[in-house]
Amino acid sequence: MVSQETAMLLYHEGRKWFTIGSVLTAPVLLVINAPFGRFSPQDQSSKLLLDGIKSWIVMELVSPVMFTYTFLTSPLSATPPPVSSLSTPQVVLAACFLIHYANRALLSPLRTPSRSKSHFAVPASGTIFNVFNGSIMGAYLSSPAAGTYLATVRPIFYIGLALWAVGFVGNVYHDEILLNIRRKAKSKAKAPSGKTQGEHYSIPYGGLYSIISYPNYFCEWIEWFGFALAASPLPFTLSEIADISIPSVFSSLFNPQTYSHIIAAPGSQFFPTLSPPWIFLANEIVLMLPRAYRGHQWYQNKFGDAYPKNRKAVVPFVF
Repeated sequence: MVSQETAMLLYHEGRKWFTIGSVLTAPVLLVINAPFGRFSPQDQSSKLLLDGIKSWIVMELVSPVMFTYTFLTSPLSATPPPVSSLSTPQVVLAACFLIHYANRALLSPLRTPSRSKSHFAVPASGTIFNVFNGSIMGAYLSSPAAGTYLATVRPIFYIGLALWAVGFVGNVYHDEILLNIRRKAKSKAKAPSGKTQGEHYSIPYGGLYSIISYPNYFCEWIEWFGFALAASPLPFTLSEIADISIPSVFSSLFNPQTYSHIIAAPGSQFFPTLSPPWIFLANEIVLMLPRAYRGHQWYQNKFGDAYPKNRKAVVPFVF
């Protein structure tokens, strides 16, 4: 068992590098397709390709396992409190996190008729992502800081939970539409060997698919936005946002010293008010947005004029 001082150091370094890693990866995903799903390599005989369903389950189970460990051991507390001493909001939010991953890591993939193989790089990078996310999220939710904030149940907590529920249901609903496409294809188009001839893709309809190509992504963002609202204070106040100077922001973005300072500074100085729930939301957006954009282009190229022209990629009426 590491000391509280060491745990705090690891927690803040985890916050910092989890965020930086996602921000640096996002531009790469705009030009290189992550090699899984519809972007799985054409040569399916490569030894670097893994079973799509099994690798997904192993990769995604890492997050709830790490979350459960750090939530129960509470490394940021001087003395790990028994679960019975945690506040109801802390336990409810932990349940929300685990419900999401029970569906994502087990229920959804086990109900998937088939899935393209994934390149080894995908589960490897996903495992790293989930180690960071599960660890710091569990550590935060069981921490004294979270306990103090959640000791007073505010209206924003219930608003956040409602958004989490709406986003979760929307995510499952739109994933089910995609699963139904695969189920129908599997039952109708089998090869003589009894196996489907590759993965089948068609234009999805229903729900928010009428206006965006990736409503499952959009709903997941709503889900984690609600979770962050319920679990943690806003990382920036409205007055701080109003005081932001756009020219100074752009000046900082193109100043190499900005990045050298961020990398050299200790993790505890890296946006101290940016808690894991907000980091997770930001990371999901920056990593999923490029994939939605590339996937939207793929739909348009594959189906041509048959693909609805009014559909945006992932944000209704905007992008």
